[in-house]
Amino acid sequence: MRSASFSVFVLVLLFIHSETLQTGQSLTDPQEAEPTTRPTLLPVTSPAPPTPADRDQDPFLGPSECLEKKLTRNSCHLVFCAPWERCIEGTCSCKPPYLCPVDNTTFVCGRDHRTYTSYCQVMAYSCRVKRPTMSHFGQKCGAPYEKFTSSRDQETGVVTVNLPQAGSTSAERLLVCWKLWNMATANVFCKEHGHRLGAAKADFIQGKSLMATHGRQFPDECVSVRCQGYENSLAECVIYDKISLGNRKVATITCYDESNAPTEDECDFTCVNRKCVSLNQTCDGVDDCGDRSDEMCCKSCRNHAFRCKTGVCVDRDALGDGQIDCLDGEDESKKHTMGNSEIHTRSNHQEHVRLHPLPENTKYVSPKEETRISRHILESSLMCGIPNMTNVDDEEVNERGRSSRVKRVVGGVPAKPTQIQWQIALEENRKIDCGGAYIGGCWVITAAHCVRPNPSAFRVKFSLWKKSRAQGTTDIVPVADIHIHPRYNASSYENDIALVELEKLPFQEKCFEDNPAVSAVCVPWSTHLFQPNHTCSISGWGRTADGRSAQVLLWANVSLIADCQSFYRNRFKPGMMCAGDLDGSVDSCQGDSGGPLVCKDELGVSYLWGIVSWGERCGQPGFPGVYTQVAHYFEWIRHHTKWPAVTKFNS
Repeated sequence: MRSASFSVFVLVLLFIHSETLQTGQSLTDPQEAEPTTRPTLLPVTSPAPPTPADRDQDPFLGPSECLEKKLTRNSCHLVFCAPWERCIEGTCSCKPPYLCPVDNTTFVCGRDHRTYTSYCQVMAYSCRVKRPTMSHFGQKCGAPYEKFTSSRDQETGVVTVNLPQAGSTSAERLLVCWKLWNMATANVFCKEHGHRLGAAKADFIQGKSLMATHGRQFPDECVSVRCQGYENSLAECVIYDKISLGNRKVATITCYDESNAPTEDECDFTCVNRKCVSLNQTCDGVDDCGDRSDEMCCKSCRNHAFRCKTGVCVDRDALGDGQIDCLDGEDESKKHTMGNSEIHTRSNHQEHVRLHPLPENTKYVSPKEETRISRHILESSLMCGIPNMTNVDDEEVNERGRSSRVKRVVGGVPAKPTQIQWQIALEENRKIDCGGAYIGGCWVITAAHCVRPNPSAFRVKFSLWKKSRAQGTTDIVPVADIHIHPRYNASSYENDIALVELEKLPFQEKCFEDNPAVSAVCVPWSTHLFQPNHTCSISGWGRTADGRSAQVLLWANVSLIADCQSFYRNRFKPGMMCAGDLDGSVDSCQGDSGGPLVCKDELGVSYLWGIVSWGERCGQPGFPGVYTQVAHYFEWIRHHTKWPAVTKFNS
C-alpha cells in the first residue's frame, strides 16, 4: 500500500371554467397572453389517493430517499443562502445586520419608521425578529409618511397594495396584475396576513368583469409583483411599473386553511412544512410549498423550469439574470443562456421569452437587483479560484519522453512555470515530500500525514516549478502553526487533513508580499457541488512512471468516481472520495501527498475538491486514488480560518 495518491405522470392543462363562462374570455387573451403554467390550482383530490410508489414513478419528482431528508430553501448544501444569511452546518442562519454591505446600496424605510442602509440590512433584521420590517425604498421614513400595506377583498379575493409615493406622505392604491402572479407570490401575501402555510390558490378575475360589478370599489390600474418565496411581505418583492387595467386579468387569492386540508394519505405531495400541494406543482421552479421543499428533489423539471445538477429546479426566469442559483453556476453559464434570459437548449422556451418578456422595472427599486448587488460585494471581497492569467508563462515546456504515459501524474504533463498558482510545496528540513494548496490569507491545506506538530521544521514554497530550484516568482514562507485534524487516524488515513498557518510579515497582516503568480483556490462548502464523472485536475512532484521523483510540477485530468467503497470496502471512510480512471491510466503517486485535486464550476471558478491522501499501488486498474474530501471538513476549516478566508459563496 502506498502512503499517498492523488406514477408515470401525464401533464394536464387545467382551465378555470367559472371565470371563462362569466366573462366569455379565453385564457389566451390576445391583449395579455399568459404562460400555460398559471393559474395554480388547489390540490386535486383523486378518487384513489396517491401512494409513495406513484410518486416514485413520477418522471419529475425525485426518489423517496431524497424526500426523506426534508430539504428546504434553508438546506445550503444544495442552494445559496440569501446575502442576509450565512450557511452554518448545512442550514441558512440569520446574519447580524451590521455584516451586510452598505456600498452602492439604496436606503430602505422600515415599518417602524427607521431608515435602514440597505435591503440586505432590513432583511437581516426581519430574519432575526421573524416579522415583516420593510415598507419601501427611500429615506423619508418618519411617522407622517404612509407605509406599504396589502389587502384582500373578502368578497372577490382581489389583492390590492398601497405603494408609498416618492416625496409624498401618501400612498397609491393599486390592483395586482395577474401576469406574474404565482403561488410563490401568493404564499408571501398569505403568510404576511397570518396564514402559516401560505396560499391554497393563486387565481385571477377578468378586469372588465371586476370593474363592471365593483368598479367604484377598486382602482383602475395594476402593478405586477414577483416574489421568490422567502420574503415576509409583498413589499420585499419585485414590483413592476403600474399600467392601466383595461381588460387585463387581476390577481385573486385563497389562503390555505389548515383545518380543512387533505390528510397526508389523501395528499399528492406533503411539503416539509406539512402543506399539501398537487403533484403537478412539484419540480416546476415555483415555490408552491412556501419552504421550497417541492423543488429540492427533482429528476427533471416541469414547464421548462431549469434543473441544477444538485436536483433543484429553479424558475426559467432565473437563467441568465446575473445571479447564480445553481451551486456550480450552470444557470449563468453561456451554454444555457443567451443575452439576458434566453435559452439555447429549448427553442420553445426561446419563443416564450420573445413573446412574454418580463415587464420593465423602471419606476420602483428592485429588491432582486439590490440582492444581486449585495451578493456581488460579498463575493468579491474574497478573490479565489481565478488564476492571474497575465502571469501564466507562455514558455513552451517539452513533455516527458515517449516512454512516459501522457495524462498521468505518474509520468505526467509538465505545467507551465506559473500555471497552477495555488500549488505549494511543503518543505520539511530542506526536503520536499508533499504538496498542498493555498486557500487565501495565511492558510494552506495539506494532508495530515504530511505534517507533525513542529512548525519550525517546515517551510511553504509558493510558485515553485522546478522542485530543486526556486524561480523568479517563488516565495518561501515560514510556518507559524500546524492544525492537524483532531480525529486524524494515521493507520487508516481517516480525517487526513491539516491546516498550515503561515508566519506573518513584521507589523503586517499578510504573510508574503503581493505576488501576481500566487492565487488562492476556493474552499467548497457543499459536498454536492461537483458530481461523479466531473473532470478535475491533480498536480504534484510525485513519482513518475519509471519510479523517479518528478523534477518539475506535473498535472493531469482525472474524473470523480462514485461508489468508492466498492473498491476499498471497509477501508473507505466518511470524508474520503475517489478520483482517477478505473483502468489506472491517470493517478498520482508517492510525493504527491497533500497536493490539490481541483474542480472548476460552470463559470470557471476553481475549488479545492480533494487532497491527495492514499490508495493501493500507483496507477493500477481497479485501484483509484483516494482523496480527502475538503467540503466534508468545511466547518472545521472555517473554525480555524474564520470568515474572511473561507469560501466565495454562502458566507
